[in-house]
Amino acid sequence: MTTTAPEAQRTAQQLAQDGVLSAAGTTALARLEAEAIHIIREVVAEFDRPAMLFSGGKDSVVMLHLASKAFWPGRVPFPVVHIDTGHNFPEVIDFRDRTVEQMGLRLVVGSVQDLIDTGELQERADGTRNPLQTVPLLRTIAENRFDAVFGGARRDEDRARAKERIISLRDEFGQWDPRSQRPELWNLYNGRHKPGQHVRAFPISNWTELDVWRYIAYESIELPPLYYAHEREVFHRDGMIRAVGPFSQPAPGESTQTRLVRYRTVGDMSCTGAVDSAAVNNELVLQEVAEATVTERGATRADDRLSEAAMEDRKKDGYF
Repeated sequence: MTTTAPEAQRTAQQLAQDGVLSAAGTTALARLEAEAIHIIREVVAEFDRPAMLFSGGKDSVVMLHLASKAFWPGRVPFPVVHIDTGHNFPEVIDFRDRTVEQMGLRLVVGSVQDLIDTGELQERADGTRNPLQTVPLLRTIAENRFDAVFGGARRDEDRARAKERIISLRDEFGQWDPRSQRPELWNLYNGRHKPGQHVRAFPISNWTELDVWRYIAYESIELPPLYYAHEREVFHRDGMIRAVGPFSQPAPGESTQTRLVRYRTVGDMSCTGAVDSAAVNNELVLQEVAEATVTERGATRADDRLSEAAMEDRKKDGYF
């Protein structure tokens, strides 16, 4: 995947000259890349029907890029899966579809809207659909008989994700028990599972947000444009900057304005906040991320603010 937005990208040579990517930094990235590629190859060798979650967000884009390297010059040998809430940013869905077509991948989509239409799920009072993704995810895994599912979760995002192993077992109901984690000494990964069970595999679990952006810069990886500063009509709610859109509307008394913003993470339009930013290219994003004191999910995801254990509760039920 190569960049098509020159104003939002800098070459690795330019970034190195600016001191953004030092020799030590590239060595660290090489180690992280090697670890991730090793994990991807190990899972594909050990499991019969792997798949990779791909939403078009930065972490899943990096993960897919790593998979393409792992099997080059061949194609990625498994399908990609997206659990579509129906409230996604249009830019991200366009990017997802274009990437799938360019790479010749098979896309499997699980739809939250379909289950709402059949009455199997109900809209939440707060309008947020991210927590509703668990049921269509587990159904998609079961219907396609996936026995391993790659995810782009990282340990630095949330305390619940920090508890997760690289290879994480899910029981017959797709549930996760944080108290029954398997040891992973010396990079030995235990993929044993019973019929009906599956595992989640996290190749970039040991990466940080800054690592991800350094890798994006070094590899010149294309991302959806909303990851870079752009003008957008927004409003404030609960300390977050929300985009105005068909699924995200200001309430009475909430005024709108056009501001220069970007997104650190991507989820539902109804629960994902933007940040004020003038970072129009990778160099400026790297500087911004390096100075951040709150993780991207903690800063901009309303679904993670439902309770102190919001992420862990969802993961126990089968969430990503």
